[in-house]
Amino acid sequence: MVKILKRPVDNPKARRFHALHALFIKLKTLLCQEKWMKEYNLFKLIFALTIIFSVAYFSFCEDDESYARMREQMVRKQLMTRDITDKQVLEVMGKVPRHLFVSPLLRRQAYRDSPLPIDEGQTISQPYIVALMTQHIKLEEGEKVLEIGTGSGYQAAVLAHLTDKVYSIEIRENLAKKARETLSRLGYSQVEVKYADGYFGWEEHAPFDAIIVTCAANHVPPPLFKQLNEGGRLIIPLGSTLYFQTLTLITKKKGKPKVKQILGVTFVPMTGEVQKKKGK
Repeated sequence: MVKILKRPVDNPKARRFHALHALFIKLKTLLCQEKWMKEYNLFKLIFALTIIFSVAYFSFCEDDESYARMREQMVRKQLMTRDITDKQVLEVMGKVPRHLFVSPLLRRQAYRDSPLPIDEGQTISQPYIVALMTQHIKLEEGEKVLEIGTGSGYQAAVLAHLTDKVYSIEIRENLAKKARETLSRLGYSQVEVKYADGYFGWEEHAPFDAIIVTCAANHVPPPLFKQLNEGGRLIIPLGSTLYFQTLTLITKKKGKPKVKQILGVTFVPMTGEVQKKKGK
């Protein structure tokens, strides 16, 4: 059985305690000022304190609890009702705070059954697709996994709960930097993010037990298959980068690819070297 690695992701109770404690100290300082006490009567003071503490407490509680409920509903309604049956994957999807990998303006939409836009015209994949790809590579503790297309860093965070050897490549420098910062802030500092063209893989850390490609290509990049361990799994959206693709699982058996088609998908296209190979 795969043991899920625990990560020190954002602690809601600690944040709530420190915020309220800081507010209490500030109010205590004000109360000690005789001039301030003379200007406001007791009724106004009690009313002000009630409003301040109520807003502070309930805003923290509402956010933490509502996101937890959304995450629970996502797992139950979007994943369990489909073909996501791996218990470890379901548990991880119920833990990773997806809303912290998107813009604050989109956080309330983070657990919907759809992809969402991030920076530079890219997207964070639909929760079901993240779970499906993770389930198919059958990652075990201690295995080494390479992700092509870091994006927001969400998929890498999911993988990091299953193994501590996660490598991710992003071709857009700003996205790579932002994802690295987000992952580190949330306690996933063991995930290594590299700004580079994922077409060429990450040779210095090869071979990999699994490779997950989160962008569409019209062929499997030869360096990626070469860097796959014997028995390793590679999952990639293959087909037209303009329209639809087929999510494809490739297993390396005696140096040869064993191909399994999973379902039709639509991903943003892989860029860089892969574009030079079109038609070749």
